[in-house]
Amino acid sequence: MEDLGTPVLDNHLHLDPEHGRGIDAVDDFVRLGGTHLLVVNKPSWLLGVEPDSGADFRPVFETTCEVVSEANGPLPGRAWPVLGVHPGLVSRLVDDRGFSPAEASELMKAGLDCAAEFVRGDDALALKSGRPHYEVTDAVWDASNDVMKHAFELGAELDCAVQLHTEATDDLREVAKWAEDRGLPAHRVVKHYAGGTLAGPTPSVMSEKDWLLTAADAGEPFLMETDFVDDPDRPGAVLGPKTVPRRVRWLLDEGRDDAVERAHVDTPERVYGIDTRATLSR
Repeated sequence: MEDLGTPVLDNHLHLDPEHGRGIDAVDDFVRLGGTHLLVVNKPSWLLGVEPDSGADFRPVFETTCEVVSEANGPLPGRAWPVLGVHPGLVSRLVDDRGFSPAEASELMKAGLDCAAEFVRGDDALALKSGRPHYEVTDAVWDASNDVMKHAFELGAELDCAVQLHTEATDDLREVAKWAEDRGLPAHRVVKHYAGGTLAGPTPSVMSEKDWLLTAADAGEPFLMETDFVDDPDRPGAVLGPKTVPRRVRWLLDEGRDDAVERAHVDTPERVYGIDTRATLSR
């Protein structure tokens, strides 16, 4: 196991022990020097769940909590679940199942309420929400924004961060203001799959070298992620579990120790209230 001399956190990836690599992917991450993971539940439909109520999401969240518990074995640090409702669900509900946008919004909010129970019980660290990254009708867009605002209300109530899946953009100041208007500080809103710069929320930067250099040069808080999907049918999709530790090694070799400290120690503390140094057990 490589020791990079620093905590190494992948802020957003998926683990699927039933259909994908599961703990084998964690072992790869650890072997290259990885220490901490934020594991996001896969979209509900990929786990065979087509919900009719908020409670129907519970098996999706329980599956994620179970694999996180298992991942804590090999990790030198630890893993935490991030739970919520993928914004793409709105299209499945409206286009495939005949829901109105308003009905889809209410069901997705109920799913977030179910996820919030796990945060309230200290079984999950943060919530996940967002809006589609593809073209939708105005009604679906508005309904999706309502779901996201509900996630911010829950985040404020629970004092937890909210990860977002959104369209590609470097400016989410309006969204950050929606969060702040509901009592959730903008820095506790995290845009997953972000580029090197972002106005508004905290960027979780996809670990491409150019984007990481941009984030390092900006001197602002940022996180690093792979969005590893753990899907054998999509083996080349997004980035693999070895990527974040490899990029940390590269940043250290480039003399970017300050950026590594920011991404893997300072920003996780600022956004999630987690201490990646104190949680290193070996």
